[in-house]
Amino acid sequence: MPEEWVRQMQNQVNSLEKLEKYINVTEDERHAIETLQTKWGVSPYFASLMDNDNPNCPIRKQVIPSMQEQVNEFGMDNYLVWKENRATDEVRPDSIARQYHDRIAFTVIETCAIYCRHCFRKELVVDQDLQLRMDVDEGLAWIAEHPEIRDVLITGGDPLLLSDDKLGHLIGRLREIPHIEMIRIGSRLPIVLPHRITEGLKKAIGGFHKVPVWINTQCNHPKEITDQTEKAVYELMSCGINVGNQAVLLKGINDDVETFRELHQKLLRIRIRPYYVFYCEPAPGIDHFRTPVEKGAELIRDALRGHTTGLAQPMYVLATNIGKIPLMPDYYIVDKNEKEYALRNHQGKTTTIPNIPE
Repeated sequence: MPEEWVRQMQNQVNSLEKLEKYINVTEDERHAIETLQTKWGVSPYFASLMDNDNPNCPIRKQVIPSMQEQVNEFGMDNYLVWKENRATDEVRPDSIARQYHDRIAFTVIETCAIYCRHCFRKELVVDQDLQLRMDVDEGLAWIAEHPEIRDVLITGGDPLLLSDDKLGHLIGRLREIPHIEMIRIGSRLPIVLPHRITEGLKKAIGGFHKVPVWINTQCNHPKEITDQTEKAVYELMSCGINVGNQAVLLKGINDDVETFRELHQKLLRIRIRPYYVFYCEPAPGIDHFRTPVEKGAELIRDALRGHTTGLAQPMYVLATNIGKIPLMPDYYIVDKNEKEYALRNHQGKTTTIPNIPE
């Protein structure tokens, strides 16, 4: 008998007929599903968290196609080729994306448990307009031949959808490469399919090793966090794997103070460390999810800084072809002279510290 996570994937909610078992589908949702030539789907578990009658449900908006995806005023054509530096002179396998000298993203699978409507890899994973050949052995050979690479991010798709044996083999091969110091896995499964965190998975990727494994997940709204999420994260931590969160700032989903604060406080309560909040990237067809650039910094200032522990404060960044660009202005140094700095806190109170010369 297959494990529950396998059964969930075998019964992915990816048709109108299946979707109607979970929600009352609106005419707009029905029209988009029937009209758009796009891949969509979600695990039955995550589908069960959707509001039956609210088309503005934050989970529904991440799962169900929208006709707004046809609007592309600000998205870049061939975005992924630009973002992942695939048109440079460096010869790399399709599975290797590079923005930094010493670390790379290694794509090992194109399947997901949820096809996020805001996905920055939409051209490859969702719309499938971009065709690449993801050869894992070819990628491993390239990494082994480049001693400057010390940090590998395993990505997809969702790499935790690989079998335990394949994941164990992949992690083992990477750990055999002398210059690899750490391995990161990007996966939404702790959020959208927590059933995947099994004893077999823990054995395959966990345990003490000089080359540690880290997992960064993506949770965008407090509604996504359940008791099953909490248990899955604890199981990962119990085998030596820390879990961070890389939220995406999404208009109408998490761009208000109350939701933003609750999300980051709730993440800490289940032992997920907020790591990044990403500005929604200029991939095609996701204009309707984008906020003004300043919004993320304003939310960190107004919802988190001084209002909850600093552990809940992520970095606000935009991922680009030249790496991640921090988008946080300095709200707190309000004046400076030869003698001192004037500082302001979240309540508007001010204090001073000496200006120390070099």
